[in-house]
Amino acid sequence: MTLTSKKREELAGWIFIAPQALGFLAFVVAPLAAVVWYSFQDVNLLAGTSAFAGADNYAKLFDDPTAPKVARATAIFCVGLVVLNLALALSLALLLNLKLRGTTVFRTVFFSPVVVTLVAWTIVWNFLLQDNGGINALLQTVGIDGPNWLRGNGTAMLSVIVVQVLKNVGLNMVLFLAALQGIPASIMEASQLDGAGPWRRFRSVILPMISPTTLLTAIITVAGALQVFAQIQVLTLGGPADSTNVLVFYFYQQAFANHDLGYGSALAVVLFLVILVLTLLQWRMRRRWVFHES
Repeated sequence: MTLTSKKREELAGWIFIAPQALGFLAFVVAPLAAVVWYSFQDVNLLAGTSAFAGADNYAKLFDDPTAPKVARATAIFCVGLVVLNLALALSLALLLNLKLRGTTVFRTVFFSPVVVTLVAWTIVWNFLLQDNGGINALLQTVGIDGPNWLRGNGTAMLSVIVVQVLKNVGLNMVLFLAALQGIPASIMEASQLDGAGPWRRFRSVILPMISPTTLLTAIITVAGALQVFAQIQVLTLGGPADSTNVLVFYFYQQAFANHDLGYGSALAVVLFLVILVLTLLQWRMRRRWVFHES
């Protein structure tokens, strides 16, 4: 059978996307389907048995005394990380956009942690934040006795948030800087001629013009904050008293430490739904605060 030119082009297109499509099906769709299926099963990994449990794993969420602590820790971590990351990234981008001397070095210093291996970065900070670590040694030089940052109820969550912010703030900083440099100079000059001060220009000109980038960084940062695992595993193991036990780490504990794969899968499905709802909510709200959206 002779293929027409259009059919050959279509066949070539399918051949080119086949590896990506097969990889997506094998490593994304299939695992997601397996997690959903396991969430309705009573799985005993040690005995190697599995039985249909219906919605029991989801009902268990309401009877789990640790679940409220996990939800609270997840919310605190997510809000703290997103607010601090976006505020710091935008502040750094505004400074870099002034084109002062040394901005290239400054930009490299804040972006370099982005390319550092996550586990290596976290291990270094684990040593620095110990009771006898580098941070407290530095504080002692000025006569301050620092706390055990990773073991205190009031400092453990703050420490984890700061470590994660310093790791990824450079990426959002670069995105904001690109958005700032994309603002037409004529608009800024017109606002100055109209007598707008720095704060007025920032609020009425800069923020609306960079709002699409703000939406992008917010979605990326929220989704990333809800999927943090390695930092908790290396720094605090969810302690003290579950104060840093976020949802990702908790379902890892349930599925692989407590061998309750069914309940762990249910928690994973809940996390997926939370990320999906928050992403859709942010996308829907773009019409209210993203410039030129209708």
